[in-house]
Amino acid sequence: MAKSAARVFSFLFPFFSFLLLSCEQATEHTAPPIYDRDSVSMMTSYGVNTLISDSGVIKYRIVTERWDVNTVRQPSRWTFEKGVFFEQFDEKFHVQAYVQADTAWYYDQQKLWHLRGRVRIRNVNGLVYTSEELFWDGMRHELYSNVFSRVVTPERQMEGTYFLSDERMTHYTVSNSKGSFEKSDMIGEEDKKDETTSPADTAKAPEPILRPRLEKSRRRTQ
Repeated sequence: MAKSAARVFSFLFPFFSFLLLSCEQATEHTAPPIYDRDSVSMMTSYGVNTLISDSGVIKYRIVTERWDVNTVRQPSRWTFEKGVFFEQFDEKFHVQAYVQADTAWYYDQQKLWHLRGRVRIRNVNGLVYTSEELFWDGMRHELYSNVFSRVVTPERQMEGTYFLSDERMTHYTVSNSKGSFEKSDMIGEEDKKDETTSPADTAKAPEPILRPRLEKSRRRTQ
């Protein structure tokens, strides 16, 4: 009996040794660790309706369905993938303009807004601006676009491929433009009889100055 057990043990020992060796050499099929959090939002808020201040003064109201904040990615940014609507206030908290867009990015270090898709602005004077892309430079205090833009005021309509304006859209230029004007805009008081005056300067502008743009990728933030 002992000899029979010895034979069985001597037969099974190499088999178990093979199993143990196989277990020790097995490798785990796991995904590599993720160290780069560049694309991960640090904060995500839903159903936002909030006031934003600048230097202690309330300047804007932001309304959006989703607001992602990423301070790791360079340059750091806010992302509004579900669209954004915001109002601009003056020092007395009076609404000066409203702005809306399908998608927006705000680069906080540069104080630069990048608006895309059905951009629309209306200011206190009744001016309406529409385009598919617009940049709002908070350091230069100006708005600009290098794509087709349309400006409609109570007095005139203009369209062009380059737009530049101050933040309140009271002084602006449109280059490569076409549009309609009232006669009073094109003719001076002393020249109304002979009608020889050239169009207003706001329809003319020097060659566009293409400003450097930040990343325009619309890749979804994870």
